[in-house]
Amino acid sequence: MDMRQLRYFLTVAQEGQVTSAAKLLHMEQPPLSRQLKLMEQELGVTLFDRSGKRLKLTHAGELLRVRAEQLLHQFDESLKEVQELDEGVQGVLAVGAVVSCISLLPDTLRKFREQYPLVTFKIREGDHFLLGEQLDKREIELVVARLPFEAPGESDRYAVKPLPSDPFVALVPRSWTLRPDGSAHRLSLDELAGHPLITLKTERTVAMHGSVMRAFADAGLAPRVLCECSSVAITLALVAAGIGATLLPKSVLTSFPLTDIRMFELASAGFESDVGIVWLKDRYLSKRARRFIDLF
Repeated sequence: MDMRQLRYFLTVAQEGQVTSAAKLLHMEQPPLSRQLKLMEQELGVTLFDRSGKRLKLTHAGELLRVRAEQLLHQFDESLKEVQELDEGVQGVLAVGAVVSCISLLPDTLRKFREQYPLVTFKIREGDHFLLGEQLDKREIELVVARLPFEAPGESDRYAVKPLPSDPFVALVPRSWTLRPDGSAHRLSLDELAGHPLITLKTERTVAMHGSVMRAFADAGLAPRVLCECSSVAITLALVAAGIGATLLPKSVLTSFPLTDIRMFELASAGFESDVGIVWLKDRYLSKRARRFIDLF
């Protein structure tokens, strides 16, 4: 069995049909069917259940699929490592970022481009789950995210380089009269607890919401959560409309206008959001990815 046959097998497993797999592989159907039969004969197992309209993997086939994907990823990355050995920093760097960390990218990308002008970029935005899937599929190499990284699976699969922590700030509607004279620029959680609160939370990522709730709980307060919102932009729109206040990491605000919103520093010391660069431990990182991490 060789790498070519493993690629054939994985394509058929993905498509569930020999005909469509053959088209993707740019080959005829009979030779592809023969290769699958040869693999089964060599291994002495049945890889596909052929009883239905679509081919389904047997238990043995599913195990081979997992191992074949790992082998091919390692093989492809070994080739990349060898090819990059004597090359300069060039190619395409694919980076993912959660929306609350987008503001951390522009300055770093500008500096990186000054040092490595032959590198181009693909930037993907999403939540931890989506970006974790893209890391697994090798669609991106790095993720800039709030910590902890809440992608599914074992957390020890990821390497993390912590970045400077990001302090939370309070954002309140300009129409509110919390500090009518504008003389103070800091608010306590106690001053916010009696007002409706909007928190950032999705069905799959809850770390930031949890941090806000813990901060109030540690102060012996029970906030009035009016709305849990999955979008930073919508959260800020609701604040601007006078619906409620919110607490967000300060760096988020550089990417959004604060029309009809007042920002206050928080009197609570140490209330910060952890940020980091995340990548897969078992994956070969390109030279450009390593340089990007170093620049941070």
